[in-house]
Amino acid sequence: MRRRRLGTGGPEVSAVGIGAMSFAGVYGAATEEAAHAVLTAALDLGIDHIDTSNIYGMGLSERMIGAFLARQGRAAAGMFRIATKGGITRDPETGARCFDNSRAHLEAELDGSLRRLGLETVDLYYVHRRDPALAIEEVTETLAGFVRAGKIRAFGFSEIAPSSLRRAAAVYPVAAVQSEYSLSTRLPELGLIQTCEGLGTTLVAFSPVGRGLLTDRPPNRAAIEASNFLASAPRFAEPDYAANLVEVARFQALAAEMGTSAAALAIAWVLARAPGSLVIPGTRSVRHLRELAAGAALDLNGEDLARIETALPVGWAHGDRYSRAAWVGPEMYC
Repeated sequence: MRRRRLGTGGPEVSAVGIGAMSFAGVYGAATEEAAHAVLTAALDLGIDHIDTSNIYGMGLSERMIGAFLARQGRAAAGMFRIATKGGITRDPETGARCFDNSRAHLEAELDGSLRRLGLETVDLYYVHRRDPALAIEEVTETLAGFVRAGKIRAFGFSEIAPSSLRRAAAVYPVAAVQSEYSLSTRLPELGLIQTCEGLGTTLVAFSPVGRGLLTDRPPNRAAIEASNFLASAPRFAEPDYAANLVEVARFQALAAEMGTSAAALAIAWVLARAPGSLVIPGTRSVRHLRELAAGAALDLNGEDLARIETALPVGWAHGDRYSRAAWVGPEMYC
């Protein structure tokens, strides 16, 4: 497994990590047994970066990871570089989703995450969504305080604009910015990748296989309906989804011609397009994890990249990646 550095001066981690939102049943039924099988296979494949959050199953993902680590006993130390997140919450009166980046809230949520994971510190702690009521400089100072207190080793932000990253980095080094990036979602190319490279911040690409669309086995209608997220995503709703499957067929054929799977080729494309990035695909399947990991071993040259972009040129996807409700929180910068 190839390795890449997590922030300037940070540790090296596997280029392919695990996005553990899948462990919380977001994309269909999930079990602790299946999650632990994926984590065991990850170690065999040289994957040592896990990304989770306090809100994935309201702590379920973290508890599954914590239970796995507890089973390993002393051997668990150093097995994984673990990232988690905080900052998304619910309005106590209306129940509506909102964001709280105050020191008190982030510290309380971090403490809860550490308990569920069974750890004294995490390698990376993200602000999951920015709170518009607080300047990012103030939030960065809070996170730097967690580093100094030994609760986290580094921090980052999820789905922020390049301008916000520059403001935060002027206060304290930002190890990572997490953003959706794939052949079907290419917004980070319009400033975020470049800003990360200039500041020594690692781009951590989530959904690098387009939530299953960029694979040889895209979600069928039953799988889409079983997932609250996919069922509400415009890209997976008809007639857009049928049109997307037609487009993706060209990519699947190209992957077969190149002797690999569509999932592996999609992973390899992200790693080639953003050479300082990491990818954190999610899966509940050991078989799928092996396909994803194989992408890190593929060396794509200029001709390969050109063929991929002929099959799926910029702007090919039908439908938005988020519903209107889900767009509340990510920073829109283009």
